[in-house]
Amino acid sequence: MNKIVKVIIDRPLGSYHPKHKDIYYSVNYGYVPSIIAPDGEEQDAYVLGINEPIKEFIGEVAAIIHRNDDVEEKWVVVPQGMKITKVEIQEQVHFQEKYFDSLIEMLI
Repeated sequence: MNKIVKVIIDRPLGSYHPKHKDIYYSVNYGYVPSIIAPDGEEQDAYVLGINEPIKEFIGEVAAIIHRNDDVEEKWVVVPQGMKITKVEIQEQVHFQEKYFDSLIEMLI
């Protein structure tokens, strides 16, 4: 895929989910504008490798998290050239993905 995308962060690192107040965002999370996901909304994305709250980010899609029990999939976006493992992704997104049966497809 090797795709560079812009992510608008609507749930920055350190924030809580607007509806599920027990979900704390330990990473930046947002969406890729103008790319429509299977749920009809803009494509959701985790931004990993940035350790401070941000408003937007341009990076490389490193992986796709396929949810077997949901129509959504989540993209994992990292700084260009950053190497990340499947285990590192699992650890960083566990706070939210623990509620789903997910499979990580590595792209880089």
